[in-house]
Amino acid sequence: MNLKPIIYVLSLLFMTATAAQAHTPLCACFDNGDNTITCEGGFSDGSSASGVAMRIEASDGTILMEGAMDADSTFTFTRPESDFTVIFDAGEGHVIEVPDRNIIF
Repeated sequence: MNLKPIIYVLSLLFMTATAAQAHTPLCACFDNGDNTITCEGGFSDGSSASGVAMRIEASDGTILMEGAMDADSTFTFTRPESDFTVIFDAGEGHVIEVPDRNIIF
């Protein structure tokens, strides 16, 4: 019996199953009412966002702040005085931009 076709089909099934387990990034930001903002992040498969790069950019693209999600997958910063966007950057295809107008009060 030739096992090559069976191994090929099983390999294709395994690759398809792996692709189906891809995770989607999630990030929401909340105004704390004390001039600070807290963003919470994670992934749709339940994995942590700890260590994910965070940036706060002005409307002209200038980086105002940089940091990373902490062990609890949160990032807190002082609200800039001008318009800004929060960037959750977990790598290519896993970037979320949260404009200041979309922050939950």
